[in-house]
Amino acid sequence: MAQTLVGYARTSTADQKAGLAAQLRDLKAAGCEEVFQEELSSVTASRPQLAAALKYVRKGDTLVVTKLDRLARSVADLVDIQKQLAGKGVGLRILAMSLDTDTPTGKLMVNLLGSIAEFERELMLERQREGIAKAKAEGKYAGRQPTARRKAADVMRLRAEGKSVGDIVKALEISRASVFRILSETSEVNDG
Repeated sequence: MAQTLVGYARTSTADQKAGLAAQLRDLKAAGCEEVFQEELSSVTASRPQLAAALKYVRKGDTLVVTKLDRLARSVADLVDIQKQLAGKGVGLRILAMSLDTDTPTGKLMVNLLGSIAEFERELMLERQREGIAKAKAEGKYAGRQPTARRKAADVMRLRAEGKSVGDIVKALEISRASVFRILSETSEVNDG
């Protein structure tokens, strides 16, 4: 099976045309036959072209990016993307780092990054638990207050006015699940 190099390029804003052009040039020079590109911030929840690239790649292919920050938001995000790729039998190459998961060193580097991310997450959770325990001991911790539950009266009022679940979701900016949960507590779920 012939290996296909598939590129992914991203800039944070449409103003970064030169940065995008440089990425596209480097990806083509690396031999990418197909390149997915988008102009949006990595903090955006959805990166449709990245999702399309991950769907497009097949076993034996390699996803190529110019720099790590063009692909992943964090080390944890990189590890998640790498797991998706590995699950499909697809390699990952990061040009600026000379990292290629088709090599033993590349696999080691991604595993190290994943271990560091997991370690950092465990430390963060441990500090969080310690902080909560301290706050509880001092009587200062009330826990996270559910935002949708504070709007229960508004949900019931809008429902009584004949509004649909969709209308309530839009008006109060809460999830459908929250509306249904509040309505089910008062057995008012008759509208989808």
